[in-house]
Amino acid sequence: MTKYQSAQQHLKEHQYCWLITGVAGFIGSNLLEALLKLNQRVIGLDNFSTGYMHNLNLVKEQVEVQAWLNFKFIEGDIRQLEDCREACCKVDYVLHHAALGSVPRSIEAPILTNENNISGFLNMLVASRDASVKRFVYAASSSTYGDHPDSPKIESMIGRPLSPYAVTKYVNELYAEVFSSCYGGIESIGLRYFNVFGPRQDPNGAYAAVIPQWISVLIKGQLLRINGDGETSRDFCYIENVVQVNLLASLTDDPDAVNQVYNVALNERTSLNRLYEMIRSLLVRKFPYLKNHKPQFVAFREGDVRHSQADVSKAIRLLGYVPTHRIDEGLKQALDWYIVHVVT
Repeated sequence: MTKYQSAQQHLKEHQYCWLITGVAGFIGSNLLEALLKLNQRVIGLDNFSTGYMHNLNLVKEQVEVQAWLNFKFIEGDIRQLEDCREACCKVDYVLHHAALGSVPRSIEAPILTNENNISGFLNMLVASRDASVKRFVYAASSSTYGDHPDSPKIESMIGRPLSPYAVTKYVNELYAEVFSSCYGGIESIGLRYFNVFGPRQDPNGAYAAVIPQWISVLIKGQLLRINGDGETSRDFCYIENVVQVNLLASLTDDPDAVNQVYNVALNERTSLNRLYEMIRSLLVRKFPYLKNHKPQFVAFREGDVRHSQADVSKAIRLLGYVPTHRIDEGLKQALDWYIVHVVT
């Protein structure tokens, strides 16, 4: 039995109270679904700035009626300390995923990004400390590696940040470390996500992630634009791997594993050109008009890292992380979902 299977079994036998911030978002709603299916009580906090009520409705359709009754939603804002305090009341574990993502958006709106990602993060740390939560697990980011040239990326070696977003996510790690040393009782774990994808990830808008955006564009037979020459590469990570590592980070009883940051990815690198061909080839059977589809190459995007690949050995060693989905497996599952929800 893997550590993840043990964690799932433990949760089936023991009920805790969890807080998910950003619960109406892509990652947050997938965490909600997983926890409710494990008979956990969940409080969700969201202000719908980037999340959607339809994500919560989709979760409701996927879980048993009794399980849904274990969910309490609070419409609130992490920039308001009182909202954070209300949400943290009597909570065992916090999964903090509320943030304003996107490198381009942070370049356009650095003050708004700072308010959400730093002030909001600090509010959540204070509220979690005062509520004596067991553990504070938060979404960190691969953007923290900045201009560090080494690949794959190792947690202990980072470079200079390349965007306001990257600055905010690094400050999160510093605050978590300082709180652990200054306030003793609060344990934290940061998860540096590398290009997460899967069902319920928003394909629309100027800041949509590349995989859902491209799937939607191709299904609709529209022009697809690739930034740069297409050889920019990323370590794409399916959402099920992210759910796994959140539960492992929350429940680990290894003292060496807490107050740490971990890469969450596959230790694989896929170029944008390769990604395009993978998605197109999977879709062409159902959408034959894609047989002759060609992308358009445009300028490189400001603030983007050229290549990104994660060393995940630390998460494997200390948390027992074993990725269950490679990129091709994840794409097949994600495409099944998007075909239903984009076409209809």
